Amino acid sequence: MALHSFDFCLVYAFVIFVFVPAFFIQSEAAVKKYQFDIKVKNVSRLCHAKPIVTVNGMFPGPTIYAREGDNILVNVTNHAQYNMSIHWHGLKQYRNGWADGPAYITQCPIQTGKSYTYNFNVTGQRGTLWWHAHISWLRATVYGAIVIMPKQGTPFPFPQPHFEANLILGEWWNSDVETLVKQGNALGLPPNMSDAHTINGKPGPLFPCSEKHTYVIEVEQGKTYLLRIINAALNDELFFGIANHTMTVVEIDAVYVKPFTTNSILIAPGQTTNVLVHANQNPNRYFIAARAFDDAPVPVDNKTATAIFQYKGVPKTLIPKLPLLPLPNDTTFALSYNQKLKSLNTPKFPANVPLKVDRKLFITVGLGTNPCPSCVNGTRLAASLNNITFVMPQTALLQAHYYNISGVFRTDFPDKPPTPFNYTGAPLTANLRTVVQGTRVSKIKFNSTVEVVLQDTNLLTVESHPFHLHGYNFFVVGTGVGNFDPAKDPAKFNLVDPPERNTVGVPTGGWTAIRFRADNPGVWFMHCHLELHTGWGLKTAFVVENGPGPQYSILPPPKDLPRC
Repeated sequence: MALHSFDFCLVYAFVIFVFVPAFFIQSEAAVKKYQFDIKVKNVSRLCHAKPIVTVNGMFPGPTIYAREGDNILVNVTNHAQYNMSIHWHGLKQYRNGWADGPAYITQCPIQTGKSYTYNFNVTGQRGTLWWHAHISWLRATVYGAIVIMPKQGTPFPFPQPHFEANLILGEWWNSDVETLVKQGNALGLPPNMSDAHTINGKPGPLFPCSEKHTYVIEVEQGKTYLLRIINAALNDELFFGIANHTMTVVEIDAVYVKPFTTNSILIAPGQTTNVLVHANQNPNRYFIAARAFDDAPVPVDNKTATAIFQYKGVPKTLIPKLPLLPLPNDTTFALSYNQKLKSLNTPKFPANVPLKVDRKLFITVGLGTNPCPSCVNGTRLAASLNNITFVMPQTALLQAHYYNISGVFRTDFPDKPPTPFNYTGAPLTANLRTVVQGTRVSKIKFNSTVEVVLQDTNLLTVESHPFHLHGYNFFVVGTGVGNFDPAKDPAKFNLVDPPERNTVGVPTGGWTAIRFRADNPGVWFMHCHLELHTGWGLKTAFVVENGPGPQYSILPPPKDLPRC
């Protein structure tokens, strides 16, 4: 077996553009080794520099390149002042929750001065995923792409691009994020919203003092480019487009889809989308743009981040054209776009949708308040699933489950809300806004099929929520606006070619239904990928029992697993 070692060094430039050929790995399945050194580094953005937490001195962090079937070893050494853990977002981690990464769920965090080696296999997956810090709000700057190529000799199921590039969408705060979060928690209020959106760590020339901070893609007329787009923003769903160019969507969350053409895409925090772009316009400079989708009565960072899609040989003095993105509150476009996403569902890439369901869960998603005498207005904002605000444990749940440590969590998370009500109606009874606290999870039988309906509520306000399930992909079999009707809505489910993904948006004032087969034993986090809501308790976990025999059971923990 070939052994490849990748060494990352400190690299930083104001404008970086790198294209990677579509087939860049020439070896068979191999062991890939990476070293992640987490440090604080001064980075200049907007009008001043500030220290941020980075990996290998890079922002965004290094890209992990692999091929389906590879074994990945990432040694993470924490030199920062914060405890740290890294989540490999979308990697299924079969039987290997020890490498999943969410702090106090599958591992204790890596303490300052300590190291931990994440050891995992890439099994049955290919496409674009990503990695990020999974503790507090540190993923504001600690994130990077994962690019998984198909097995050697296996082409993409769409026209082969000439080149490809990663575009990571993010958020930027001029102040220290961790300080803002602590201040907000002390007051019982949300922290300040971000000061900018970014594309590959750069806000673009629409921001003051940012002319140097623009990501540029140089293209040649007549060639096709594969763009791997990742939404690493903490709290905003984003519209994305390229002026005068259409995009063909070919993949979401590392799963191929039936290709379709669009002028704009919608991408929620945690999601990835691959698009083909044909450079078929008059040679010029065109803006790539991303801005927030917001159809709820809550404040968001509504500033537009830009990069430049520049044809080769065109003078850099030309003023780029902006794309016509949907209006920030264009719910119609958002719902219509998501309805176009369908699994490829071919013999080679089937959509194995569970048709028979063993376990049904109906989970309400709510924002509310709890009493807090020291907070502003005497209340603290909270979030809950089925009226339960999840309390993070002091011992990692997976360790408690594996070693049968009692008192860490309870397995009585309710399958439905304790009090039925008109979930999206108004006005709502005030006493429903007070939530209970606890570390409560759902126990799931191995290999059982599960259906989860996530229902937004109007307890404090309606709002969209992108939910991420660790350890699994799932099929999005249905979605709708208003209250889910168990008598009528299941008849409309798509059980033939629904989109398969790891992160799904629950629409504002609506619901989403997902299905998956619980064939991966362990403890698997499910949470809103808006960091604000996760911090308020909008999360839970599934404890999936072992199957028959050791080959269907959780692997033993590694010797260097961090301790709490």
